[in-house]
Order: sequence, then structure tokens, then C-alpha cells
Amino acid sequence: MDLGIKGKKALVCASSRGLGKACAEALVLEGVNVTVNSRNERNLEETVEDLKKFNAGKVEMIVADLNTDEGLKLLKPVCSNIDILVNNNDGPPPGNFLNTKKADWLSAIESNMLSAISLTQYALPGMKKRNFGRIINITSAMVKSPNPLMSLSTAARAGLTAVAKGLSKEVAINNVTINNLLPERFDTDRQVFMTNLLMKSKKITREEARAEITSSIAANRFGNPKEFGATCSFLCSIHAGFISGQNIQLDGGSYDGLI
Repeated sequence: MDLGIKGKKALVCASSRGLGKACAEALVLEGVNVTVNSRNERNLEETVEDLKKFNAGKVEMIVADLNTDEGLKLLKPVCSNIDILVNNNDGPPPGNFLNTKKADWLSAIESNMLSAISLTQYALPGMKKRNFGRIINITSAMVKSPNPLMSLSTAARAGLTAVAKGLSKEVAINNVTINNLLPERFDTDRQVFMTNLLMKSKKITREEARAEITSSIAANRFGNPKEFGATCSFLCSIHAGFISGQNIQLDGGSYDGLI
């Protein structure tokens, strides 16, 4: 299927690794000209080299920390001229709710809510003027299935979800869609981190920890980041213009609810 986005311009945030990189790769393969972003210059340079090997869409990079005003200002100029924005950022580590401090909550809100809102504000005017825009927020399955150990991440991402839903109704008339991707248990560095935590807390092997984690997934396996990237690229396509304001779960069929 031709997604109809060859030559479009995209910014994919926090895309030097993991799900962000998977989205950037999928878009580049469709001929999209992609700007990748990270605060780690070395990792970002390696990502650019990897993506250029596809000889498809053009690839540029911006080193910027999404958690700072300075970093967001560096991204503002490119946002004015993009057709696709993929908001993504690292989430806070799991922890006991009673041990959280005000500074932890403010940091989570800055990272997983306000940074995406700022970039969306930068990008929307141009998208509306050109009558085409696709905004994807990478959030978390925890938005719909909260876990007390992930309260920092869940609260901030749920706030972003609410903003995105309301805004999606306003900009649909301009052929701008806003959707959220809710991943759970993809085989990325995040799962390496979670596996290590489980190994330490239960004093078990890596294989045992991974088996315990995947046993909680209906598909009984970790998700492949390429599956996530493919979903992202389709939602950015000309064929997805009637899909907006949605929370799309990629969790191997694990969610128990109906809606």
C-alpha cells in the first residue's frame, strides 16, 4: 500500500533508540523526510547513519533536550514546516507512590505532558494552513490500565491524552489528526531496564525475568518495535484522515477492558 506521504516532512522526538527510532525508520522507508531528535549526540549520529542506509527519505538531526525550554526552542523552527509530529519522551522510573515528591510530579508533567503540548502548539499553525497534519503521541498502556508503581508516568500521559482528545475535534476540519499510541512490553531498552529491576528484586536470571514478564502478555511475547513503527506510519498516511482522537493500544491483546 502506498501511504501517500512521500516527500512529507516529519519530526520524531526522542528517536535515537527504541520506539521513537522505529517510527522514524518506518517513515523514512515511506519516503518521508525525517528530522530525528535526542539529547545524546553520539547516539543520534549513529541513528542518522542507520536511517540513511535505506536511501529513501532525507534524514536530519537536532540535538535537544525535550525537558528544557532551551531544547524546545531549538525544535521550534523545524516544527513550523512539518507535516508529521511524533511526540515521544522517556518516562519516569517506577516507584512507590508514597515516596514521590513534588519535584518528581513536576518533572513527570514537564517531560510527558508539557513538552508534547509545546511542540504541538509550534506545529499546528503550519499544518492547518497546509490543510494536512498528523500528530502522534506515544503514551502508555498505563493510561487506560493504571498501575500504582507507574503513577508519575500515568498521570502526566493521561493529562496529555485529555488535551489531545479535545484538540482533535477542533482541528479535524483542517485535515489534521491527533492520535495516541499506547505501547506495552515492546522489546526495547525500556524492557531491558524493567528486566534488570525484576532480576534484582526477585534474585532471578535474565531468562526467568523475561519469561515472567511475557507471561503477563496475551500473545506471550514482547512486541517488535517494527510493528509499532508500521502502525505509526499508517496513522500518518493519507488513508488515516478519518481516524482522530483515538487511543490505539499495542499490547499483544492484553488489555482487559472493552473500550
